[in-house]
Amino acid sequence: MKPIITHTKIHQIIKNTKPIFDPMKIAIFFGGPSREREISFAGGRTVYDNLDKSLFTPIPIFVDSNRNFILLDWNFIYKGTIRDFYPPIQDVPDSPNQFQVYIESLGALEEDQLTQIISRVGKKIEPKDFSQYFDFAFLSLHGSFGEDGQIQALLESLSLPYSGSGIRASSIGMDKAFQKKMMAGGNFECPEVMVIPKKQWEFQGARHFFERAIQTIGFPIVIRPANQGSSIGVRIINEEEGFKSFEEAVQAAFFFQTITKKQWNELNSKDKIDFIRTLSDIREGIGFPLSIEDEIIYHPEALLSHINQHFSISTESIELKGHLSEARVILEEFIDGQEFSCIVIQRENQQAIALPPTEIIKGNEVFDYRSKYLAGLSRKETPIRLPIDRIEAIRAECVRLFNYLEFDVYARIDGFIKKDGTIFLNDPNTTSGMLPSSFFFHQAAEIGLNPSQFLTYI
Repeated sequence: MKPIITHTKIHQIIKNTKPIFDPMKIAIFFGGPSREREISFAGGRTVYDNLDKSLFTPIPIFVDSNRNFILLDWNFIYKGTIRDFYPPIQDVPDSPNQFQVYIESLGALEEDQLTQIISRVGKKIEPKDFSQYFDFAFLSLHGSFGEDGQIQALLESLSLPYSGSGIRASSIGMDKAFQKKMMAGGNFECPEVMVIPKKQWEFQGARHFFERAIQTIGFPIVIRPANQGSSIGVRIINEEEGFKSFEEAVQAAFFFQTITKKQWNELNSKDKIDFIRTLSDIREGIGFPLSIEDEIIYHPEALLSHINQHFSISTESIELKGHLSEARVILEEFIDGQEFSCIVIQRENQQAIALPPTEIIKGNEVFDYRSKYLAGLSRKETPIRLPIDRIEAIRAECVRLFNYLEFDVYARIDGFIKKDGTIFLNDPNTTSGMLPSSFFFHQAAEIGLNPSQFLTYI
């Protein structure tokens, strides 16, 4: 395939943007309060490592779960996960079962406690002082307070430039339910869709929505949260799995979970600890804090004790509700086709252009969090294994959606193409993952750009 952007073009850009005096100070925002904070953390490290230091000075700004901005000491960037350094080990309560926790599991903190915790890893900075530390914000944040327009609004209120789309486009890119309405209005091919508001689910019950889903969508049914990343909380329910699996999948997409006494008693001590550890994982479980009726539980050890005590005196099931929950869940028709992801970028003249789309070849039906980010569970083929005319049709449709939603700078657009050539675009993202093997860098490499060159271009 003919390169879209050549090395010569990149070198011209670098030459034209080389600073006269000091390198431009680029704040890399990463972490955040969302369920994708670990991917954001790893992506921020990639950007930090690959930013051209002759042009830019990277400034690592870690956003914690409580939305504090921390000028992070650089050595913590190389920790494996956020929980390996924050909260610092000396501030973490004893855990006989070695549960790792995020700072929200420490509960409500006094101001001096929080100041001490932050001082062990860096320096807290206030938005009003941002301009003292950096010239430009590179956003590696995902999900809430990252892709939904909130951080963009904050930076715009401070007249600070940032990477990616603006407030409105970001909020549309995050809200998958609203996306569907917008795309239908733009004559994009859309599967049958049904939206379940949380209050209606709790009031009308699972059976009501199960029957509606069969009539509206039919099997298989794709179930996903409306405001999470494309890979979190996604499940496909087939006809043979029936009502119970449907109910469990929707509950999981709301980040609710029911535990019965029978289920709990069937677990041995080790299995109970493993169950709580999985439940604690914000990528796959409910996470903390969570509620049981009116009681808020912050720590995995407290939850383990609560469940053991409850079932020692009661046979009633326990209903867990994560505070990182969803207001709406989306049910979609399953699309049988080749799955792809395509990065769209803008040139200096604002013209959007799509990079060669990547086919996602996977072992599981769903391109979920594990298969997306763990090596060996899926394979990427660039460009997608199709004739040139169909590849160009995908690229053109991705550009059309990019322009229609008024995205800026770059975006990642996922979709499917059926055997008859019909293209379904199902998940426009205003911020792509920034891991070394992510679509963002994978497709840039296909046109001859290494990560440093592509970041300079962005």
